[in-house]
Amino acid sequence: MESPPTFATGVSGALRRSFSTSKPAAAQITVRDALNTAIDEEMERDGTVFVLGEEVAQYDGAYKVTRGLWKKYGDDRVIDTPITESGFAGIAVGAALGGVRPICEFMTFNFSMQAIDQVINSAAKTFYMSSGGIHCPIVFRGPNGAAMGVGAQHSQCFGAWYSHCPGLKVISPYSAEDCRGLLKAAIRDPDPVVFLENELMYGQVMEIPDEALSKDFVLPIGKAKIERPGSHITLVAHSKGVQTALEAANSLASQGVECEVINLRSLRPLDTEAIVNSVMKTRNLITVEQGWPQSGIGAEICARIIESPAFYYLESPVIRVTGVDVPMPYAQSLEVACIPVANDVEFAVKKVLKL
Repeated sequence: MESPPTFATGVSGALRRSFSTSKPAAAQITVRDALNTAIDEEMERDGTVFVLGEEVAQYDGAYKVTRGLWKKYGDDRVIDTPITESGFAGIAVGAALGGVRPICEFMTFNFSMQAIDQVINSAAKTFYMSSGGIHCPIVFRGPNGAAMGVGAQHSQCFGAWYSHCPGLKVISPYSAEDCRGLLKAAIRDPDPVVFLENELMYGQVMEIPDEALSKDFVLPIGKAKIERPGSHITLVAHSKGVQTALEAANSLASQGVECEVINLRSLRPLDTEAIVNSVMKTRNLITVEQGWPQSGIGAEICARIIESPAFYYLESPVIRVTGVDVPMPYAQSLEVACIPVANDVEFAVKKVLKL
């Protein structure tokens, strides 16, 4: 009978196969679940946190972001409302002024126009008008910007609208990590926060670092993240625009162009320092957003660069890549033409760098 094979190392084949020199796979989570777990953990942590909005309870939310919360926390803390944005936003603001922490969901931020008086005049201005005596710890959250096939009245980006207003913090997350860390920060904040999600990102599975899965994980509001370092040109974006910028950067890298991609994360406060430092390094800047060009986030960034030391480092004019300056068409072919894609960013980069 043949003797079994031996190994010079003296380690059995089975044991050798159990070792691996590769890195363990990163955890993955959908953007929807990142938001859901953030809300759940904050409700568990703080009994004053509650959720209200249309279909957030028994239906588990129009986009299933509040899935399972009603069954866990009951009618007192997960509250279905009528289709009355001004009414339930006003109730939420009043509750916040009374000392609890509402999470007020708008089925889309387009509907928040019905409640903008409550968001701006009641929530955003009260701390100032009370000489710092009354806080309003509330989060207004829901999907923002263009979706698919929902027409002009459901496809606006309100990042520029709300970030125009003092008294609000405005967050526009891109990744699952952003959503967990920033939503937790928003819920804990003593003042009103507008949290602009993106409907088309909800189902995307994204890698997330282990620390971001901790119940104690919180990201600072007002700090941008360099998603991809580069030396030739800076691309600044928020929300789904970050994905567009990264796609363009990956394509351009194969052509020898290294783009630095900045994920703003927060629109108010805006991390001007991160943008200025990047532009002073790359000497070129393109902004990327799905919103309209006039008075947009890109326009604000352009103004801040002009007013900063980075202006003297620029080797080319700043270019904005934005949505087309028209109400969103319903026809699919026209809708696609109205939203910037990676090729639009590539074209702009090559124009700036004269490639």
